[in-house]
Amino acid sequence: MGEPGESRRGPLKSAVPSNVVSPVRRCSRTACGRPAVATLTYVYADSTAVLGPLATYAEPHCYDLCAEHSERLTAPRGWEVVRLALDSGPARPSGDDLEALANAVREAARPQERAADGTHAPGDRDTHPMEVARRGHLRVLRSPDS
Repeated sequence: MGEPGESRRGPLKSAVPSNVVSPVRRCSRTACGRPAVATLTYVYADSTAVLGPLATYAEPHCYDLCAEHSERLTAPRGWEVVRLALDSGPARPSGDDLEALANAVREAARPQERAADGTHAPGDRDTHPMEVARRGHLRVLRSPDS
């Protein structure tokens, strides 16, 4: 037959050429190759189509749409379309987000302080001077300005 990897019809080819794979998600509409900017999800129980910002991950039951197809989207008769605000660009963490993250890391790394007289009961929780309330693992903190 010839060399390995060849058939009577010619060289064997991969079913998906490697140059087709792209890190950019594309519109789910047939024959549309534009980059996706929104994600469409159906809530069948409520007869609602939800169009929102591009999802972080491609989900099997969601459809990614380009700008043109997301603008022209219509739903079947009797269905409602809910359009969530689309992001104009990639979200960047604010200074408050970064500061909160840094404080959480510092607090997690800090050794637990014990009472000076050693009268801590095993079930007692350490309280932070800024802590106002607690619900499960979440804490409400007083503003440093007050």
